[in-house]
Amino acid sequence: MTTPSEATAGRLPRQIPYIIGNEACERFSFYGMRNILVQFLASSILLAYLPEAERQGVAKDVFHSFVIGVYFFPLLGGWLSDRYFGKYNTVLWFSLIYCAGHACLALFESHRTGFYTGLFLIALGSGGIKPLVVSFVGDQFDQSNKNKAKIVFDAFYWTINFGSFFASLLMPLFLRSYGPAVAFGIPGILMFIATFIFWLGRKQYVNVPPSGEDPDSFLRVVRTALAARREGEGRWGYLVAMAGVVIAVALLVLWALSMLGLAPGWWPDDFGFVISACLALGVLIAFGGWGASMQLERARGRHPDAAVDSVRAVLRILIVFALVTPFWSLFDQKASTWVLQGKEMVMPEGVWWWPGWLIKDAGQLQALNPAMVMLLIPFNNLVLYPALRKLGFEPTPLRRMGWGIAFSGLAWVVAGTLQLWMDGGDPVSLAWQILPYALLTFGEILVSATALEFAYSQATQAMKGVIMAFWYLTSTFGSLWVLLTNAGVRNDTVTAHIASTGLSENAFLMFFFAGFAFLAALVFALYARSYPMQDNYRAV
Repeated sequence: MTTPSEATAGRLPRQIPYIIGNEACERFSFYGMRNILVQFLASSILLAYLPEAERQGVAKDVFHSFVIGVYFFPLLGGWLSDRYFGKYNTVLWFSLIYCAGHACLALFESHRTGFYTGLFLIALGSGGIKPLVVSFVGDQFDQSNKNKAKIVFDAFYWTINFGSFFASLLMPLFLRSYGPAVAFGIPGILMFIATFIFWLGRKQYVNVPPSGEDPDSFLRVVRTALAARREGEGRWGYLVAMAGVVIAVALLVLWALSMLGLAPGWWPDDFGFVISACLALGVLIAFGGWGASMQLERARGRHPDAAVDSVRAVLRILIVFALVTPFWSLFDQKASTWVLQGKEMVMPEGVWWWPGWLIKDAGQLQALNPAMVMLLIPFNNLVLYPALRKLGFEPTPLRRMGWGIAFSGLAWVVAGTLQLWMDGGDPVSLAWQILPYALLTFGEILVSATALEFAYSQATQAMKGVIMAFWYLTSTFGSLWVLLTNAGVRNDTVTAHIASTGLSENAFLMFFFAGFAFLAALVFALYARSYPMQDNYRAV
């Protein structure tokens, strides 16, 4: 392991600016294309084969399928890094794939196969590096300077939003004025710059070597626990895990049969590969984790106690992660559902405080999110959290995350209220969307910014890349909830039920997602009360 001299002096590592600079440019490239994707698809010739009434729904499905890929591929990146190549090499190689994906978007804006290939390559590249950059930041610290880590994690998250702000503000204008080739090409240039900046710092990084073939890895301990037999005791954990395997295989078989027109009548037509594969993955994780927890003590003796305890800790973390997935189902729709809602609203005119000279498109309002993040992170750290501590309330990571989920639900209550106002036939100013954006952003800071620190501190050294990948997988399942809901509202029975409520489909779904978040926040709070926090920073 290479260790710069600053690491032993309790000072901020001087290699950090390379990582921060890389992240700023990479986030501009990602959000630059992501935040114009739905509005481009909804009006592009790529979906011209569909009836006009269906294009917005399909554009949302493509967007959330893309998001699922972005947050699924961290599993691959984390595994390759931890097992074979290390974080630096894995980030560099996936970044080159990332650049190729951007090139495809710019070159094939009117060619469906080429454009979707670009989305796949960006999902692969972005997802592959996603769990590694954050944990790579953590690797630059040890016990002597870990007190600086929180500052850097906050700066890291601030930088993400710095890049996102300018991308969200400018790319809709470039799409509107110069077309998709330019609007998708500029983020590609920024991704190339990001890769170059990251490469420049190669001689100064702390490179923690990959763990390689670990006989006491997470999967090996789980497999030992499930396979072990004890005289006079059943194998209920094994049976639970195998039930998960059977259900997962059945889901994939039913999807394959549906492609051949042979699926049973009750199998939903809208359950394509993405939904079926994500459901299968979720079942494997849930049933496998449950079964492993039932028999985990059987792995002692065959694996060190520390390894078994580490697996137990990971299983606890996965429960926390699962309860965060509803938050992402709400958050990621700001780039799809909220943008489409904003396009039906009225642009403010003649109002002194509204920057009409700059804001020309509803999609630009997404820039409010990163702008507010950059303001609220220092406000929380310097004002809100100290004030809460003086009042005797310690804002622990889990408390912050639970309240963040609740605030996201409140944001969607406001969005649903605006939709009711619009459904009543009155013109509604786009400025009203500022309120739900503010509430959602406050919730994001409490959940996502906190989780960067939480996920790294809870993972043991050998599992940091993979556990970070599991954290990002929460966004995959967040978008899965959206796809399942969109598929559900295409069912005649569900549509009839929504109509019976007297609400429009959009308003009903907004209040539905708000209730989903409130329920998740309640369950999260109950579980967090018994969660044992860990401290897994490197020793000096």
